[in-house]
Amino acid sequence: MSKMGSYLKKHTEALVKDVGIEAACKLTGKSKATLGRYYSDHDEHADRFMPVDAVMALEEAASYPHVTGALAELQGIGLTFDGKRRNTKERANVNSDVIVLSQRFALLMAEYQQSIEDGVITINEAKRLLRETSQLQQVLIDMKLHLEEEAI
Repeated sequence: MSKMGSYLKKHTEALVKDVGIEAACKLTGKSKATLGRYYSDHDEHADRFMPVDAVMALEEAASYPHVTGALAELQGIGLTFDGKRRNTKERANVNSDVIVLSQRFALLMAEYQQSIEDGVITINEAKRLLRETSQLQQVLIDMKLHLEEEAI
């Protein structure tokens, strides 16, 4: 399987798990087995990807557009995600964003320090680092939106 295909399948899996497998089945009208095939890395499923309408239905329910973000990254495109995210309080201005940015960066560095202590970053540690990096990215997106609002 190509690196691109593997990357998309990992983000498809993240999307399904973000929504929850049962909810994903209801939203897409697909079975658990079918959804599993969309993110399976087995050779017999290498050319099987989730249809765009199913991605759209799931991303509408998800906390982040995982597959759309992955597609954009693969094409070198930046996205602005301004949807309301769960567990995120509204920040009123750029000053608040700078504080949250500093806090998130400190969390990322703490996670990195803990992960690299033994000289090896395990898959679970990499997932935690990726999660922290994504949270940091969200803060930067919020900051960008607030800067754009102030520039108008």
